[in-house]
Amino acid sequence: MTNFSELPADLPIPQDDGSTDHLQGMRLPKLSLRATNGQLIEIGGVKGRLVIYCYPMTGQPNVALPDGWDQIPGARGCTPQSCAFRDHYQELQALGAEVMGLSVQTTAYQQEMVDRLHLPFPVVSDANYEFQKALDMPTFIAAGMTLLKRVTLIANHGVIEAVHYPIFPSDSDAAWVVDYLKKR
Repeated sequence: MTNFSELPADLPIPQDDGSTDHLQGMRLPKLSLRATNGQLIEIGGVKGRLVIYCYPMTGQPNVALPDGWDQIPGARGCTPQSCAFRDHYQELQALGAEVMGLSVQTTAYQQEMVDRLHLPFPVVSDANYEFQKALDMPTFIAAGMTLLKRVTLIANHGVIEAVHYPIFPSDSDAAWVVDYLKKR
């Protein structure tokens, strides 16, 4: 059985391919996405500072990961990334930021992960790729699925002020966000 909380030592390191260079300074799209807290969240309408960590796909207990998952740079590590944001959540709130996760899985799929990992923040579903298309977010294909590459956006009143990409290892992402916010 795969332990989703631990990262294998030999994961390939993702390289910066320039696919997020256009994001800083863009406005978040004015669209509503279903969240694991039962609400529709209008992403572009969130006031204040918002951290959106986009991730490919969390594994599920007793379900095999796609073949070759660990060989895709940046694919493995969604659970450690989510746990890092959970563990830093109060600090991020104290720094004036709200947090949400985002992937292309359905809300029901995401809800299992939110419950299992005890996440205190919502995860939103971009199952129809509306967010991805509006911002031209980078993707990759695994096992016939089009998935988001791991990217974290920090927005202030709907404008993207910082982009973290590529992210490696995945569990370092929340600490990067904390460091960025402390310098602001």
